[in-house]
Amino acid sequence: MSMSPTVIILACLGFFLDQSVWAHVGGQDKPFCSAWPSAVVPQGGHVTLRCHYRRGFNIFTLYKKDGVPVPELYNRIFWNSFLISPVTPAHAGTYRCRGFHPHSPTEWSAPSNPLVIMVTGLYEKPSLTARPGPTVRAGENVTLSCSSQSSFDIYHLSREGEAHELRLPAVPSINGTFQADFPLGPATHGETYRCFGSFHGSPYEWSDPSDPLPVSVTGNPSSSWPSPTEPSFKTGIARHLHAVIRCCCNEPRACGTQNSEQGGL
Repeated sequence: MSMSPTVIILACLGFFLDQSVWAHVGGQDKPFCSAWPSAVVPQGGHVTLRCHYRRGFNIFTLYKKDGVPVPELYNRIFWNSFLISPVTPAHAGTYRCRGFHPHSPTEWSAPSNPLVIMVTGLYEKPSLTARPGPTVRAGENVTLSCSSQSSFDIYHLSREGEAHELRLPAVPSINGTFQADFPLGPATHGETYRCFGSFHGSPYEWSDPSDPLPVSVTGNPSSSWPSPTEPSFKTGIARHLHAVIRCCCNEPRACGTQNSEQGGL
């Protein structure tokens, strides 16, 4: 009994993966790798990784670049999407995908841009407060403080409905907590915020989210997120404003794309 060309191609795919043979890379075109419903996933939840490519590659391989290896990805192919459920801390990290054309077994796309998956719920939640308070006048400067008794290295501040975060190092405070102050500048309209804590050794494994903090603004609203220019600590420590999903260097074994934006209160 003869096999169809597609069956033969798929049978050969394992050989190509085992031998790390990349006979032809699909130029500079890259697949687009995304996470649904979000790249920030609670432990025990689920996330679908999706690969999209406009040149007709509809079979993909998925690679994890860092952290703990994920056995279910080894030598696997998938069609457009891959469900991870339940999500564990081992799934936190950076992913990439490559596209494979069923009619051209030696032709692969270039690797996608990196996609970072954050897993939450690994540590106790921090607290989030607003200065001068949760209700401010339009144009009044607002600072959000994230703090915890846990010695977190980094705090991540997210705004409800946004796919990015502001990130700052935690510093010891005089009351024995570890804290980061996020100056958001003049208030323009109300939003709801949460913060998370993480450690340098496992930057994609986050705490439970803080309780949501609604910030209300009285006066004329307008739309803005903090300036891309990084604000400074009042203590003089330099800050760095980062996107949740960071771009990484191009490497053949991992998958993902990341979008970073900057915005304000």
